[in-house]
Amino acid sequence: MNRARLPKYTFDYLPMTAVVADKIFCLHGGLSPSIDTLDHARNLDRVQEVPHEGPMCDLVWSDPDDRVGWGISPRGAGYTFGQDITEQFTHINGLSFIARAHQLVMEGYQWQHNKSVVTIFSAPNYCYRCGNQAAIMEIDDSVESCSKETIHDHCRFSQFDPAPRDESWHKSPRTPDYFL
Repeated sequence: MNRARLPKYTFDYLPMTAVVADKIFCLHGGLSPSIDTLDHARNLDRVQEVPHEGPMCDLVWSDPDDRVGWGISPRGAGYTFGQDITEQFTHINGLSFIARAHQLVMEGYQWQHNKSVVTIFSAPNYCYRCGNQAAIMEIDDSVESCSKETIHDHCRFSQFDPAPRDESWHKSPRTPDYFL
């Protein structure tokens, strides 16, 4: 195996999803019409690049939406899913909510589907032009013993603005010797 490609292959071994305290389903994108239980997600053949279609692709590219049911994603991959889909998935799997990333939200995080889905975006001023905040979610240790009704009280969000741009930084006109 080419050592230079090793970091790339390492990503193919990382899990697609995680469940925190048996209550919070965490993933990059969203739900898939092909996956209705956590066992289906666990049984995916993860040791591969994410394909351009299918359940793995959906977990990476799908987004929550205000519509009912499943919809075609405008991204060209994955699906959109409504609150009814979220409620069905969380109910079947005994989950409190879904934590995801993948979509720009201006305040760094945003609840949807009656607080059944939270989008957490951790890149401030995305692409150096969006002016958005970033956020992280911290879950306290008592989340394991809380009820579905009080779980949101155990999650705190920290929001971050972009770092100020340092105009004094400048590119050196000389190329360092070690690049020659």
